[in-house]
Amino acid sequence: MEKVKELYNKYKELIKYLIIGVLTTVVNYVIFAICVKILHIDMHISNIIAWIVSVIFAYFTNKLFVFESKSFKANVLVKEIISFGAARILSLLLEELILFIFVNKMKMNEMIIKLIANVIVIIINYILSKFIIFKDKKS
Repeated sequence: MEKVKELYNKYKELIKYLIIGVLTTVVNYVIFAICVKILHIDMHISNIIAWIVSVIFAYFTNKLFVFESKSFKANVLVKEIISFGAARILSLLLEELILFIFVNKMKMNEMIIKLIANVIVIIINYILSKFIIFKDKKS
C-alpha cells in the first residue's frame, strides 16, 4: 500500500490531469453529440460550441485541482486566461483540421474521429498547461 501511495504522490499532477482531461473530453463529446445528432447542427459549429463549454470547464478544473494555481489576482488571472485560451484555440484549430481531413475529405465517422482528435488534444494541452500556462502554480 505504501508503494501505491508513493507512486500516487510522484504522479499526482499527471493523474489528476488525466481525470480532469477525461471529464473535459466527456463534456466536449456529449455537447458535440447533442449538437450533431439531436439538434442537427453542422459538425464544425457543433465542435466550436463543444469547445467553448469544455474550455470553460477545463480552465477552472485545471487551475484549481490539477495545477493548484490558487492566485486570483487580476494580473495572474489575465495571464492564465489569455495563455489558456490561446493554447486551446491552437488545439481547436488542430481538431478542426483533423475533422476536416478525416470526416469531410476521407468520409470517416465524425464521432470516432472526434474521439481520436480529443486524445491528441489532451496530450498537447497537458504539455502547454504544465510548462507554459500554470508553471507558476501557487504564486
